[in-house]
Amino acid sequence: MEYIYAALLLHKSGKGLTEENVKAVLQSAGITSDDSRVKALIAALDGVDIEEAISKAAAAPVAVAAAPAAAAAAPAAAAAEEKEEKKEEEESGMAGLGALFG
Repeated sequence: MEYIYAALLLHKSGKGLTEENVKAVLQSAGITSDDSRVKALIAALDGVDIEEAISKAAAAPVAVAAAPAAAAAAPAAAAAEEKEEKKEEEESGMAGLGALFG
């Protein structure tokens, strides 16, 4: 989780999201960084719009909380929602950073 926090801090401060910057943030927090995890983070966030991912992650709990109430109201709608939830899960798995806030 600390790697994600480092990336978010860098993004918030307007600094570039590079391996060196992530390592510097972790080191300043007293955390020994793992080079492979830092590289994986940078690769996973390549091309990801962090602001968009944050906004999608913030909206996700509201949609998930509304789904059970709708399913209880209409049993026929429950089957349709299950299909929709599976689709959302597949999409969220590929959402990059958004999936990490889950």
